[in-house]
Amino acid sequence: MTAAAFCFSVMNVFVRLAAEELHPMEVAFFRNFFALAFMLPWLARAGLGALRTERIKLHLLRSFFALLTMITWFSALALLPLGEAVALNFTVPLFATAGAALILGEVVRARRWSATFVGLLGALIILRPGFVELRPEMALPILAALCMASASLVVKSLSRTERASMIVFYMNLFLTPLSLVPALFVWQWPSWETLAYLVGLGGVGTAAHLLLTLAYTKADASAVVPFDYARLPFVAVIAFFLFGEVPDLWTWVGAAVIAASAIYIARREAKVAAVLPATGRAAGESVRARP
Repeated sequence: MTAAAFCFSVMNVFVRLAAEELHPMEVAFFRNFFALAFMLPWLARAGLGALRTERIKLHLLRSFFALLTMITWFSALALLPLGEAVALNFTVPLFATAGAALILGEVVRARRWSATFVGLLGALIILRPGFVELRPEMALPILAALCMASASLVVKSLSRTERASMIVFYMNLFLTPLSLVPALFVWQWPSWETLAYLVGLGGVGTAAHLLLTLAYTKADASAVVPFDYARLPFVAVIAFFLFGEVPDLWTWVGAAVIAASAIYIARREAKVAAVLPATGRAAGESVRARP
């Protein structure tokens, strides 16, 4: 998970560098195009049979949410300091918790709702409405977090029947043509230097997603989630040396509040799952499936 956090941080830097020349929608297309290229060796080894699925509509829905995520997130990285954008994006688990309760029908009790509320207060600490001017671009990382949370809910459903490598491949397969359509409206050919950033973006992005998936297969989410928040110090160090950006004190304080609430939610979910007997788990599945 720590390696995934580092790769995501490097990926964000590649997005910022590429967005200095290209529109974020075009950057999103090239990220998907090269990520798909990096996944082709897996397909050659696994064979076309590895793509057999009965849930193609859910894969397409996940890709749609992922496209919205990329457009909003890449735009945020182009317009905001990297540290601030990453800190606000830590709200993903908070939206995912709310979505699991409201959409999947999962039982979320007072403690997790309270932690979610505290995490959103952490976002307000970073934004500080009334103390600093709120600019429209400040909403982009939070919109991206909402889209990421929506995609994670679909992945949660897919992961019950589909392999992780298949989920990642289908995402890149669908995202490449989906992201090409908006990119054509702002198209310009990248320079060789920017093209190198885009190739790196596709490779590092693929590695990040595979490492993330591997982390969840090796340990419980509650054990690995805390290491995901290494993204902020990683990106802060890189942004300082490359762009001279230094996150202010309130960004660190707000990020710490958000991270603490998200870690508490993950650990609370693990405890609830641990006390459910096997029959209770089966009943829980039927409850989650209810609209």
